[in-house]
Amino acid sequence: MTIVRKSERQQGFTLIEIMVAMSVFLVICGAVFSLLDMSQKRFRTESQVLDSFQQARLGLDEAVRDASDAGYPPQNQFTNAPVVAPFAAITPVAWSPNYAVAPCLIGTAGGGTCATPGDFDVIFEENTDNTVAVPAVSWIRYTLQGTTLWRGAIPKTGNGGVDPAAVLSIAAGNMTPYVTNVMNNPTAAQIAAFRATYPAMFPGGNPQPIFQYYCDTATGTVLCQNAGAANSPQNVRDVEVTLIVRSSRNDAQTRAPRLVELNGRGHRLNPNQ
Repeated sequence: MTIVRKSERQQGFTLIEIMVAMSVFLVICGAVFSLLDMSQKRFRTESQVLDSFQQARLGLDEAVRDASDAGYPPQNQFTNAPVVAPFAAITPVAWSPNYAVAPCLIGTAGGGTCATPGDFDVIFEENTDNTVAVPAVSWIRYTLQGTTLWRGAIPKTGNGGVDPAAVLSIAAGNMTPYVTNVMNNPTAAQIAAFRATYPAMFPGGNPQPIFQYYCDTATGTVLCQNAGAANSPQNVRDVEVTLIVRSSRNDAQTRAPRLVELNGRGHRLNPNQ
C-alpha cells in the first residue's frame, strides 16, 4: 500500500508585515512615553505653583493680621497719663522721616512725602503679646527688596526722635526673608512678558503695589492719596495687600512664566489715636 503525503506550506508573517507592526508599536510607545514625560513635567510645574501659592498665602495672611491689629493699644485707652513708649501705640502705621513729629503724606508710585509707608514698604505699630502683665508695643516692618519680601519686628524704642525705618531694617540685621520670588515690582520688560500670559495683571503696564492705604475722613474711608487733609499714617484704617509670586518653574508646555496673585485687606478696629 502506497501512502501519499501532502506537503503543507507553513503560513507566517512576511518581513514587510513585521516591519509595519514594529513601526506602529514604536509610534504608540513614543506617544505613550511622550505623554508620560509631559505629565511628569506638568506635575512638577503644578507642585511648584502650589508651593508658591502656599508661601504667598502664609505671607499675605500674616501681613493682613498685622494690619488689622495695628495701632493697639491706643493712648486714649489709658487713664493714667502720660503714657510713653513702649506701652502704647501713637499711630497704626509708623512713618519715615520725622516719625511722631510731623506726619508725612502717603502717595503712590513714588508720590507723597513718606519714604515709609510706601507701595512696597510699611511699618505697623502694635502690641504683639497680650499674655504679659505690661504689654509692650512693637514695630513690624515689611519691605520688598528685589524679589524678596522681608519681615522684621523689634520693640518700639520711643515716641519721637527715633526713625523706625532706621532701627528696623535689613542693614540693621533684624529682618529676615519672608516671601521669595515676589514680582510686584518687575522691570518693564518683565511686565510685558507677564501680561502676554496674564493680561489682567499689572493694570496699565505698571508695577502692582503690595500695600495700598485707606484713610478715615469726615465722609468715609478713601485711598489716603485722595483723603486731602486727612492723608496721614495716623488715619490709616485699611491696608490692602496684594502679593504676586512667581513659580520657580515655567509652564511645562508653553514655557511661559507661572504667577499667582493673592489679595487681602486688613481693617483696623481700634479707635483713632
